[in-house]
Amino acid sequence: MPHHKDLSTADQDRLDAASFRRFLDHLAINTEVQNIDLMILADFCRNCLSKWYKSAADDAGLDVSLDEARERIYGMPYSEWKSRYQKEATAEQVAAFEARRASKG
Repeated sequence: MPHHKDLSTADQDRLDAASFRRFLDHLAINTEVQNIDLMILADFCRNCLSKWYKSAADDAGLDVSLDEARERIYGMPYSEWKSRYQKEATAEQVAAFEARRASKG
């Protein structure tokens, strides 16, 4: 079996894409994980992923709007996801988020 460093770029891309799709599925199943929780723990959220997706499309010369990128990441229109799943951030979450931002300088 080839070591990951021995994989072709095409194989790496295929595995990266499959992993990313699984990651999106995982986020879609775990809607209780709020964006602010992701930001506190990992310094990214679904909105960040949407922006990265849009940036990758731009780099590839593909016409993908931010709303389309958000729909891909959220699995539905952003406004629908927000109304269904987004909760108001607690005081504790806001404090943890602000502390994380302050620690980055």
